[in-house]
Amino acid sequence: MKLIGLTREEVKEAFKNGRFTIAVYGMGKMGLPLAAVFADHGANVIGVDINEKVVEMINRGENHVKEEPGLDELVRRNVEAGRLKATTDGVWAAKQADVMVILVPTLTDERGNLKLGPVYDVAEKISGGLERGDIVITEATMPPGTTESLVPILEKSGLKLGEFGLAHAPERTMTGTAIRDITGQYPKIVGASDEKTLEAVIGIYETINRKGVIPMSSIKAAEAVKVFEGVYRDVNIALANELAMWCEEHGLDALEVFQAANTQPYCHLHMPGAGVGGHCIPVYPWFVINLAKKTNPRLTKTAREINDSMPHHVVELTVKALNEVGRPVKGSNILVLGLTFRGGVREFMKAAAKPIIKELKEWGANVYAYDPLCTREDAERFGAEWKEDFRDIDAIVITADHKEFRELDLEKLSKEVRTRVIVDGRNVLDPAEAEEKGFVYLRVGRVDFGQP
Repeated sequence: MKLIGLTREEVKEAFKNGRFTIAVYGMGKMGLPLAAVFADHGANVIGVDINEKVVEMINRGENHVKEEPGLDELVRRNVEAGRLKATTDGVWAAKQADVMVILVPTLTDERGNLKLGPVYDVAEKISGGLERGDIVITEATMPPGTTESLVPILEKSGLKLGEFGLAHAPERTMTGTAIRDITGQYPKIVGASDEKTLEAVIGIYETINRKGVIPMSSIKAAEAVKVFEGVYRDVNIALANELAMWCEEHGLDALEVFQAANTQPYCHLHMPGAGVGGHCIPVYPWFVINLAKKTNPRLTKTAREINDSMPHHVVELTVKALNEVGRPVKGSNILVLGLTFRGGVREFMKAAAKPIIKELKEWGANVYAYDPLCTREDAERFGAEWKEDFRDIDAIVITADHKEFRELDLEKLSKEVRTRVIVDGRNVLDPAEAEEKGFVYLRVGRVDFGQP
């Protein structure tokens, strides 16, 4: 059933009655939850992925994204009901579908230069099955203007834009909360190539999202929303890091000051820390920087520089702490707790642990690592030796806020380590408790060694 020309209410009715088919390209951590949610609201859904094992698992009703609460049941239920299936054949899926959603990974280099090969490949496949009245939606976050760059590829179908619809509806989700985010944590942002397409796409997302839809004036404006969200976070984290380092210089506890300041409704100082990682926040600012021609986004560039420098600052704090207890870094045994970029998620993109491990080794330290979500091979890939205990350790450096680290038994820890030093790069421990147990405890924004 073709949706262009229908009102949003007509689209919602058709959706709930299973009268049209949606193909979701990319069955990863964001794509599979979206496909399962679409199916659970009544649509016929085809998941498309190049990984045959992923496709086979889905067709058996098995979920491969294990860190997503509730997804096991959602996949099983909708596969059994016949509303969700998967394939590796992207052209076939396009021929069956009325709506095609592109949610494949968009890869970047260190400077945010996008590698759009996966997106272009999907667009090529869709063009092989695109029909008059179909709608193509990009959900993958990309630099503003990228979605419309797919038009020449899609027009290889023999259709012109207007005979098919094009839209951008950026995913606003995080691993571990994807189902919650898709179904009502935030409104959905939507921009489309024309009013009829926009009306239909609003109907699609209003069906699955309790918070509704915010329609934008253009596809490019919708793309900018998601990018600007990431830039906002990056710039404000950089501000927090800069102020935290100022507090170190002046003998203040940054978190004490920040928490008091944030009781004023116009102040929202973020959490300082060991660095900014992931596929989003450290990448999106480069979209703005790289697309700038007449403007010079100085603030955005400076924020990136500050946040990229934080792993080095954590190493400086480690050196400072070891010096305080009379130990040189060279020859010290340092345990890095956390290889992932954030707590509870096994993702390594721009994780602070990697540059911290590298620099500590350059200082001559013996560097060990542990992460409850990782393996010995992960630690070795980062250049550290795997270690699951604290014996003979001279300094503990925390680089991920896993709940297991928040629950560390400091009394027991104080008896196992060789030297009582903790550098808390994620603010997970209570400084007073750490110091009570005899530790020299430092964190970004606090280096007073327990002195009033």
